[in-house]
Amino acid sequence: MTNEFNRQIIEEFRANGGRVGGPFEGAVLALLTTTGARTGRARTSPVGFVRDGDRLLIIASAGGAPAHPAWYHNLVAHPRVTVEIGDGARVETSTMIAVPARGEARDRLFAQVVEVAPGFADYQAATSRVLPVVVLHPTDAAEEARLRAVGDELVRLHGWFREELRTIRDEVAGRTATMPAPPLEAALLTRCVEFCDGLERHHTGEDLVVFPHLQGLFPELGPALARLRDEHHVVAGIRAELRALLDGTADTGRMLADLDRLGERLVAHLDHEEAQLVPVLNALGDAPWPNLAE
Repeated sequence: MTNEFNRQIIEEFRANGGRVGGPFEGAVLALLTTTGARTGRARTSPVGFVRDGDRLLIIASAGGAPAHPAWYHNLVAHPRVTVEIGDGARVETSTMIAVPARGEARDRLFAQVVEVAPGFADYQAATSRVLPVVVLHPTDAAEEARLRAVGDELVRLHGWFREELRTIRDEVAGRTATMPAPPLEAALLTRCVEFCDGLERHHTGEDLVVFPHLQGLFPELGPALARLRDEHHVVAGIRAELRALLDGTADTGRMLADLDRLGERLVAHLDHEEAQLVPVLNALGDAPWPNLAE
């Protein structure tokens, strides 16, 4: 739809309590306002929706076009959105959190939408892309008052892990440059132990507290969280080998090799976790991570 066409629908929607005529007469519509992924500006688009309890389901169909609509890219970058719904007399506006469904959850919800609005099946048949299903979750009004960017807090914590591992690795590498390598200082060994134990606490907290909390709020995150747990398991195996080495003779060469393996896996995991969770977390309130960086 063109910007001018959208503008006319939006104006008619707001002027008539959520009702519009023309090609969308009788359609169940909402106005979705997202934050531009590149511009940061508010963008409003008319979208169809299906209710699922207190949640709303919307399909990024773009009428079966070959590319996702711009509003979909916007809400992936900034999941906090504004939704306007009318009953013919008045329009109510609420803030919601948008989470794209993945895997089996997406397929199940798409089928659920098609039962109510069969036209979306036609849109899917018209394109080779998989039409995204986005779940809009209501926000807690009490939580709004204490909102803070917990996703940014996670990035800061991850930054500490990245920097600390890099520093430890460089110090160990400096000792292997001299042959035979001198024994590791007690202070460096202690620093390594504290890093390993802190990483274990962080991932355990995510597995036992944070991930179940997020999955309870947003069930469609299940596949992404399962993959993150698998990555935790891989990192834990390498970390355990390094930790056992620190409790023993602490062979410098083996320690450097374990640090390199840990760094490769851990940094990839941290990058992936941030890409998957930071936008959603930034739309929430407090999260129970310990502050290991201070």
